Amino acid sequence: MEFRRVMGRALVGVAGVSVALVSVAPAGAAELGAAGAGPGCVTASSPYQKQVERRLRLRADGQQSLRDCRAIQAYQRREGLKPANGYASSATLRMLSVTAYRKNPNAGRRCPVRARRVACVDLTRQLMWVQKGRKVVYGVVPIRSGRKGFETRRGWHTVFRKKRHEISTLYNNTPMPYSQYFSQGQAIHGSLTNLFTGPGSAGCVNLRPQDAGRLFKVLQVGDSVVVFGRKP
Repeated sequence: MEFRRVMGRALVGVAGVSVALVSVAPAGAAELGAAGAGPGCVTASSPYQKQVERRLRLRADGQQSLRDCRAIQAYQRREGLKPANGYASSATLRMLSVTAYRKNPNAGRRCPVRARRVACVDLTRQLMWVQKGRKVVYGVVPIRSGRKGFETRRGWHTVFRKKRHEISTLYNNTPMPYSQYFSQGQAIHGSLTNLFTGPGSAGCVNLRPQDAGRLFKVLQVGDSVVVFGRKP
């Protein structure tokens, strides 16, 4: 519990709001000074250390080492996680879960296969991809769907409007870059806040801005969106 409070203060202290893409290391964590380690690489072990080590096929002892730091940092850089400091954050573990599904995200056949493009939004695993036939043409990427009381609507939908620069007038003029509306006011769009924390969105499907930008080039008005599963 104390660990979470320390992390919370660190996030709020940056700019008054939680805008980082990943959790930061505990305050006071020392940097690894050995040659080859990137800047900001920390020595602190995390509550997710052993799980991250297992996913990266490192020695799963739950203790941060220079080898662990280098491997985690390389993965964070490859996936665009910030800060890429080698710390085994909850966001790193979440992203590892997402990348594990990239080879065959529709193994359970939850998303219908069609000859046309279909955007598949999996609420259970909190990820999405786009497929055309059986070929994945975009993704797999992490998402943040609607919180309790503001659930993302399940079922078949259609992209009916696209707007590159969108602002939410309902929620304090919140930026919604690369918005693609699929069900009344619900859209798939980029979010400038921490995608890996909090109870969820107000119904929209949130993506990291870089992921939303790529998706904006893939989907067109008239393409199908299928939302399935249930948010944990």
